[in-house]
Amino acid sequence: MKTLKSLIAAASLALAGCAGTGSPLTDPVGPDKVVYHLNSGLPQATNGLRNIRNHLEVNPKAQIVVVAHAQGVDYLMKGKKDAAGNPYEVIVQDLKSQGVKFDVCEITLRNRKLTRDQFIEEAVYVPSGVAEITRLQQREGFSYLRP
Repeated sequence: MKTLKSLIAAASLALAGCAGTGSPLTDPVGPDKVVYHLNSGLPQATNGLRNIRNHLEVNPKAQIVVVAHAQGVDYLMKGKKDAAGNPYEVIVQDLKSQGVKFDVCEITLRNRKLTRDQFIEEAVYVPSGVAEITRLQQREGFSYLRP
């Protein structure tokens, strides 16, 4: 009987420890620092933006930078829409209002003969997309995600 009481007491203590303020996903200790890498065109951008919305839903304090190069810059061009006809610009504006930063590779612009005036105003330009991803990971401690 003494063993049963000891087991019940131990189980009660263990359960009390689980009754904290929430799971790590719904109650994060601090902001995540994440760089999302987009380089494969509009379908990848659609998936990535959805992932970012989901990420911010469970951690609104997350620090998110989206780095785009190659065909990954296309969703930031004026007038681009997803497969359902929704303008990317509206989604990007909403995410930017939540603190997300959108970086565009200047090497891509040069190689594809694109100009800054072809892009929505939320775009920020970096000399090299891949160098920026490396900088964020190595020097700033950002985790890497590629949808």
